[in-house]
Amino acid sequence: MNTLRLWSARAPDPLGLEAFNRGDHLGALANQAKAQAISQVLYPSDETPAGEELRLRQEYFFSSAALQDILRRHMEQHDGEVRGLNEHVAIQLNDTHPAIAIPEMMRLLVDVHGLGWDEAWTITQATFSYTNHTLLPEALEHWGVPLMERLLPRHMQIIYLINALNLDKLRAAGLITEAEEGVVSLIDEDAGRKVRMGWLSFIGAHKVNGVSALHTELMRQTVFATFNRIYPDRIVNKTNGITFRRWLMEANPGLTRLLAETVGGKVLDDPMALADFAAYADDAGVQERLGLIRHDHKVALARLIADRLHIRVDPSALFDTQIKRIHEYKRQLLNILETIALYDAMRAHPNRGWTPRVKIFAGKAAASYQRAKLIIKLINDVAQVVNSDPTLRGMLKVVFLPNYNVSLAEAIIPASDLSEQISTAGMEASGTGNMKLALNGALTIGTLDGANVEIKEQVGDDNIFIFGMTADQVEAKRREGVGARDLVAASPMLSQVLEQVGSGVFSPSEPGLYHDLVDSLLDHDHFLVLSDFEAYAAMQRQVAARWKDQKAWRRSSILNTAHMGWFSSDRTIREYAQEIWDVPVLKT
Repeated sequence: MNTLRLWSARAPDPLGLEAFNRGDHLGALANQAKAQAISQVLYPSDETPAGEELRLRQEYFFSSAALQDILRRHMEQHDGEVRGLNEHVAIQLNDTHPAIAIPEMMRLLVDVHGLGWDEAWTITQATFSYTNHTLLPEALEHWGVPLMERLLPRHMQIIYLINALNLDKLRAAGLITEAEEGVVSLIDEDAGRKVRMGWLSFIGAHKVNGVSALHTELMRQTVFATFNRIYPDRIVNKTNGITFRRWLMEANPGLTRLLAETVGGKVLDDPMALADFAAYADDAGVQERLGLIRHDHKVALARLIADRLHIRVDPSALFDTQIKRIHEYKRQLLNILETIALYDAMRAHPNRGWTPRVKIFAGKAAASYQRAKLIIKLINDVAQVVNSDPTLRGMLKVVFLPNYNVSLAEAIIPASDLSEQISTAGMEASGTGNMKLALNGALTIGTLDGANVEIKEQVGDDNIFIFGMTADQVEAKRREGVGARDLVAASPMLSQVLEQVGSGVFSPSEPGLYHDLVDSLLDHDHFLVLSDFEAYAAMQRQVAARWKDQKAWRRSSILNTAHMGWFSSDRTIREYAQEIWDVPVLKT
């Protein structure tokens, strides 16, 4: 059982009497509205000063509320004594958003509870650990020193002291050179003086973990390379996991019953018992039942699509799914560009024996992420053209399901045949959608990125479709220059697709809508959409060929489910408990 605590912000003085008496009745409520915004506004854009300030207020408010509650409960249970907190409490920083909790803990221990600095720092470090979820710069927050000093002056003092003492210690031990002091300092002096919250999280934690083997190794080699040399035992890996109770047993009861009948009831309690399902990979009866279970989910999803979007799709077609946050590095753009190429090929060669396919997209973009929203718009525009083209005879449909949430995911995942995990190699920390889809028997098409690497190791090379550049090749390509225009010139298929998008074929009422999008790919293809396009298109043709051999496809589907036991969140949490939190794990 987990206890969920929800915090609500209120103004200490909800009504400004002076303003009220002047007749400024709305202004009298300004403080109340400002306070309530802290807990009522979700993900405010930080592109404006007001939005940035609200984000910092929110991060401090929620972190402080949680810490004060933790300390209150600890002292109630231990005779009012705050010492020994780290022996009973573990706090995991989920990326850098709650990093302000480290100086806040120091403030509470030193200013409120009267501990000495050294004792307070020892408790703080032993209590906190830090999970890094991405190497993208926007996830490693930087807060401007002027903003911090204005809103949180005491915390800024504490951060300065943490920084000075840490640099003194490293300098005295000979662990850093003078040139490296600026590299490991908590204050970035080269970008308008900002506090590096990722650095603060690293320094204030006793363990720092990535969420897949590849991601953790990249952390050691790139963003935290200097820290890894100084603290070689601090970075560890904890590959993400998913809860089978939701994503298998609740979302797919038919498959759960099949597993229990073939493997036995132990599979309901022990995820590793899924491995026994591999023995049924060539069993024709199990394959047939698996096909019927999947078909029932596809019928249900087809009905949902018809109800919400008035688009009719064929449940017997290949359901090709990409459901995740909309971001350029996740490359929904690569998917829809290849879909356009497939559309062109189907029209040009109608008698080639195409595999019927339904391209399913879902996901949300950050409120201020205009490029991501434009990609959503492109997907919908392509869908409108493709779905209304009678020459395809229903062989290709494109669907973007709005308002993506967990309930919708529970409908999509058990109905999916192909799982799109096509992020630019080296940029996806782990992914968990890839695990949920593979657990339900979908085959993965993807790059060697995030947990795809470990999924490939578990399911075997023959049961996954891997394409594109590796993380090392991506970095090398960026260093030498992408040369996107040369790539396009050498690919008639890609050239035609970009010409169609850029000229307004899919946006006739706004012909120039996607012109800048195409130009940005040609001039600065940072996420290597064009570089991986041909490899991705070629692998999609292999997917289509495998789909025609339903026996082989279902065999691979069974093996995907059978080899996903290791990705249970039970294993992940057990590893956190044993190797980071120092919590005993009891066998039941």
